[in-house]
Amino acid sequence: MFSRRRQSQNPQDIDSEEREAKVSELRAEIGPLSGRSSKFGTDACLRRYLVARNWNVDKAKKMLQETIKWRAAYKPEEIRWNEVAHEGETGKASRANFHDLCGRTVLIMRPGKQNTSSGEGNVRHLVYLLENSILNLGEGQEQMTWLIDFTGWTLNTNISIKTIRDIIYIFQNHYPERLAISILYNPPKFFESMWKAIRYFLDPRTTQKLKFIYPNNKESLEFMKSSFDVENLPTEFGGKATLQYDHEEFSRLMAQDDVKTAKFWGLDDQRPRKITNGPFQG
Repeated sequence: MFSRRRQSQNPQDIDSEEREAKVSELRAEIGPLSGRSSKFGTDACLRRYLVARNWNVDKAKKMLQETIKWRAAYKPEEIRWNEVAHEGETGKASRANFHDLCGRTVLIMRPGKQNTSSGEGNVRHLVYLLENSILNLGEGQEQMTWLIDFTGWTLNTNISIKTIRDIIYIFQNHYPERLAISILYNPPKFFESMWKAIRYFLDPRTTQKLKFIYPNNKESLEFMKSSFDVENLPTEFGGKATLQYDHEEFSRLMAQDDVKTAKFWGLDDQRPRKITNGPFQG
């Protein structure tokens, strides 16, 4: 009478048929979705939340409901480039014009080019780029690759631990299974102390997707060659291409993508909005 549904603890024990059954079960549990939530809550979306919670339907349901609530309050699909462009002037984060060898969208981050101290501004800028990267995923792709270049990074150019925590919280809880791998390229020795603090906020699934790469390490070089076409990969990551961030050109691309975003979500009003809700309100 009071027994709970049995949940498989090991995702490897779940075959494809049972996984699809759990997607159907999760959909029944969350009930009908309307408006933008119905466009967001695809079967692929539900599957990602189930994977993030080891196919536990109850936990996936809670996680998904929290995301739907967050999206309704924060409205990430309504953020437009002209609202966050000032955060990107130095090229501290941008979508690359190349893909990895798996065809995944690549997001390049350069913490050494940090140019503002606004925690909320940094969060909104990254959320915008996450939404944009998802919009530009190739056919059959659900995940992206992050390339983090530590050139020029110092403790003086670093954002606060609180902002880092907020970014991790949003990404892990509201964009589950969107990250394929995050490559930390040539972090300095003193990053180790900060890594200990950052690692505290990461769940094991995210930690497993982090790869430390060093330019003078043979294994690291082989990994980069196996992950990217070196002809397209920028020289700062061990490739042969020259990549110079052009803010005006990138802004033009983002303005074009904003039109695609509005069309995808069925938004007629593309005027800039001033959002006052913090990332955890609502």
